[in-house]
Amino acid sequence: MSKADQTTSGIGQQGARVELSMTSEPGQIAAVRRAVESLCTDEGLDDRSACEVGLCVNEALANVIRHAYEGAAGRPIRVTAVCDAREVEVRIRDWGNGVNPAELPQRPYDPLEPGGLGLICLGRCMDEVRFEPQGDGMLLVLRKRAAAADAAVQVGGCGHCGSATPGCEKRSGQ
Repeated sequence: MSKADQTTSGIGQQGARVELSMTSEPGQIAAVRRAVESLCTDEGLDDRSACEVGLCVNEALANVIRHAYEGAAGRPIRVTAVCDAREVEVRIRDWGNGVNPAELPQRPYDPLEPGGLGLICLGRCMDEVRFEPQGDGMLLVLRKRAAAADAAVQVGGCGHCGSATPGCEKRSGQ
């Protein structure tokens, strides 16, 4: 990824945006991960959430290269991230084989076999994981709320709406 491949611009109250273009070379993943993590921390997302987003971007890009492009080098990948202090959305677009991983049978995890953790990681670290098939590839949409946005829940707030007041009917534990 060259400097020319990265653009950043503020987008008002929705936060800031970074758009990155790379090719399907494993050596480019780290730079994209760092750029997305930096966007998250620069916009006030807590460190833990920023690191989890970075890990998921890393895993998703590795999966695109390995599965969508079947290891072929030089194929395009576009990453767009929008972030503010409350949440981040990352979109990863490829022009690969278009196979939707969400529709594949889940294979049992075997710690002795390489691979198999990418989708598990996405599901556990992100609040939303959505694969949107395109006519010529796939769009992966990842969303993560800041841990701070869930702080009311951690200190006894509502697990439904996050309010620190007990007024919600769907309050956790009731």
